[in-house]
Amino acid sequence: MGVETILRASRLTATPAMTEDNQLSFNLPSVSRKKVTAAFDGGRLSSDSGVMLLALADRRRAVADTLAALIADHRDPSHITHTVADVLRARMLAIGCGYPDGNDFDRLRFDPAFKLACGRLPETGADLCSQPTISRWENAPSLREIIRLTYTLVDIWCGSYAKPPWSVMLDIDDTVDVVHGHQQLAHWNAHYDERCFLPIHVYDAATGAPVVVILRPGKTPSGVEVGRIRRHWPDTRISIRGDAHYGRDEAMTWCENNGVDYIFGLPGNVVLDRLVEPVADDIRVRRALNQAEVLRGFAETRYAAKSWDQERRIVARIEASASHADDMLRRGIDIRYVVTSLQESDAEHLYATVYCARGQAENLIKQHKAQLSSDRTSCRSALANQMRLILHTGAYWLLLDLRAAIPSWNPLKHTEFATIRLRLLKIASRFIETASRIRIALASCCPEAETFSLVALKLQPSGP
Repeated sequence: MGVETILRASRLTATPAMTEDNQLSFNLPSVSRKKVTAAFDGGRLSSDSGVMLLALADRRRAVADTLAALIADHRDPSHITHTVADVLRARMLAIGCGYPDGNDFDRLRFDPAFKLACGRLPETGADLCSQPTISRWENAPSLREIIRLTYTLVDIWCGSYAKPPWSVMLDIDDTVDVVHGHQQLAHWNAHYDERCFLPIHVYDAATGAPVVVILRPGKTPSGVEVGRIRRHWPDTRISIRGDAHYGRDEAMTWCENNGVDYIFGLPGNVVLDRLVEPVADDIRVRRALNQAEVLRGFAETRYAAKSWDQERRIVARIEASASHADDMLRRGIDIRYVVTSLQESDAEHLYATVYCARGQAENLIKQHKAQLSSDRTSCRSALANQMRLILHTGAYWLLLDLRAAIPSWNPLKHTEFATIRLRLLKIASRFIETASRIRIALASCCPEAETFSLVALKLQPSGP
């Protein structure tokens, strides 16, 4: 950050600081017969000191600089106060700390922790960019630049591996993003009974890292976008896992033509039921004879729908239970199907171990959508909304790297982003800037003081 920063967990007396004429003050219940008053006049304080940990993560991953390099800046260099990298970095740091809207910078631009995290002196340094500046740059990238930025998310993920892996499993899923107004690409979706987008999320199943997030209309997708990976890893075996949205001929044909394995959910029908009926009947009878509450089995077959040009491997999970005994439509049984190009494993392993593990992708989407508020796609322009998804994915990377730096013995290592934000980012501190140094006095009673220090050391740049 260009300044010697000393993290000190100590109590300091208040020093004169910047105040406002219209201070928000209020009274609280008396304690031991003493009147209690409060006002927002503490001066150079911040409640988000953990943003400096996110800044260290950004220095290691270089997300802001990587994205900014792909956006043309036609301004006169002599009049630039906030570079594109400055704007993107501030925006991603704010998203990571739980401030998803550009309007939050009406106040955050003065916050000493955010200023220091963005490489500016907390007191004498220039304030950060304002909300209008953020909005302009969210709307600035052209279609060509948005495509490059989206592909760069794949590059960032590939760069997270020290060397090309032998194989990767990618979880692909979409999530509803309800729109309000006349945003571009918004469509009516009968399933959700809403006008919406259905952004596609792709994650690395092994690490939970985001591969790419793509804004899509509110309709069923017809394919997948992972060809960029081949430019980095031509010999890596790539497999894609998704639900029945992707169990369609277009997606499977794309995978087969591009040397990608797949395992997708597949809607059942009477033809599939008839093909696995011998196994289903055996399971149904054995459950009844043994008076078992539930009996599960697996089967596989070859099947080609009328729209397919070839037969494909189908795996069925067949479950008979007492609760299904009166179901006349399925004759007392529940059957779920997947279609796959994988050949090495048996039916049980493919369904119970490989396919069912895709449920973790829903938790990853929840972190992206609910805990980072990536559904704030309220811009009219589809390009601006895709830019927002890119920025929220950048913030996801910063939190992921922060979590990776937490010691293995600490329970926070396995928690969600919301918990990490509460325990490591929302920490109060006072900033004291002198002629030669900056002191950061963190809250003495912080429960995660040790963890905070260890993470800060782990995220320190390795170079000079």
